[in-house]
Amino acid sequence: MKRLTLLILLLTVLGVTASAQDTLLSTQTTRYKFQLDSTTIMLGDQTVLAIEPSAIYPSLEDLTNNDIVAVNQWIDSTNGNFCTTLTSFEEGEHWLHVGMDSVLITVKDVPNVDTTNTNIRDIANILRQPYTFGEIAKVVGIVLGILALVAAIIFIVIRIKQHKPIITIPQAPPLPADVRALDALETLRQQQLWQQGRVKEYHTQLTDIVRNYLEETYSIPSTEMTSDQTLDAFHSCSAYTEEASSQLQQMLQTADMVKFAKSQPQPYQHDLSMTQAVNFVKLTAPKHEEHPADTEQPKSTQEE
Repeated sequence: MKRLTLLILLLTVLGVTASAQDTLLSTQTTRYKFQLDSTTIMLGDQTVLAIEPSAIYPSLEDLTNNDIVAVNQWIDSTNGNFCTTLTSFEEGEHWLHVGMDSVLITVKDVPNVDTTNTNIRDIANILRQPYTFGEIAKVVGIVLGILALVAAIIFIVIRIKQHKPIITIPQAPPLPADVRALDALETLRQQQLWQQGRVKEYHTQLTDIVRNYLEETYSIPSTEMTSDQTLDAFHSCSAYTEEASSQLQQMLQTADMVKFAKSQPQPYQHDLSMTQAVNFVKLTAPKHEEHPADTEQPKSTQEE
C-alpha cells in the first residue's frame, strides 16, 4: 500500500514538472511582438516591456536574469498589451530574452557621484518645530467651538425642560395707558353699538375703558368700586381738577342710568358720554417724555 502511494506521488511530481517544462519551453520558443519604453536607462531606473496579445506570456522568472530584474506585470486595459516593469542595478549592456528574440538594454551609471570621497552620515533625528501662531489659534478655535456647541445644547435642554422658549424675542415697550385708552375709545366709537340698539353694552364698555385707565395710571381700583367711590378716590388723585371730575361724573351717571335704571338716553347723550370720556383721559394723562429725535428740527429748516 505504501509503495502504491509513493508511486502515485512520484507520477504527480513528474507530471507537474513536465507541465512546467513544457510551459517554459513554449514561452522560450514563442515569437512575441513587443516593444520597450526605452532601451537605455539609468542605474535603478525602470522601463516597461509591452507584449501584444498572445496565447501565453513570459513570467517574471522568464524575464529575470543576473543583470535584469522583472518587477511586476499587468494587462493594459486600453489595448490588451501584457506589460512588465524591468529594472537593473548593474551598469553595462545586458541582453533581455523575450521568447525567441532578444533586445539589448544599456544601463548607465549615475553621473558625478563619487561615493569614495563622500562623507556619508547617519540619518538625522526628527526635528521638532515649534508650533506657529496659526496652528495654536486653529486648535483654540476648535476647542472654543466645541465648548460653545456643548453650552448651546445644555441651554436648549434646560429651556425645553422648563417649558420656556429657546429664543426670546424682545417685545416693544407697551404704549402708555392714556394712549391705549384713547385707541380703545376710538375703536368703540367705530363699532357703532348704540346705533345698533346695544346701548347697555356700549356704556358698559365705555366706563370699563375709563376705569381700567384709572387703575393703570393712578392705581385707583375703579373696576371694583361704585361710581361714587370712584369719584371720591379721584378727588384725592394728583391729577384731580374740577373739569376732569365733572367729565367723569357725568359719564358715570349716564352709564349707571342705562345699566341699573334701564334708561334710554337721547342719541346725542351717547356721543356726549364718548366725548366726556375722551376729554377726561386727555385732561388727566401724564406728561410723556419727548424723544430728542421728535423735538429736534431738521437742519435745513433751522437754517431757513
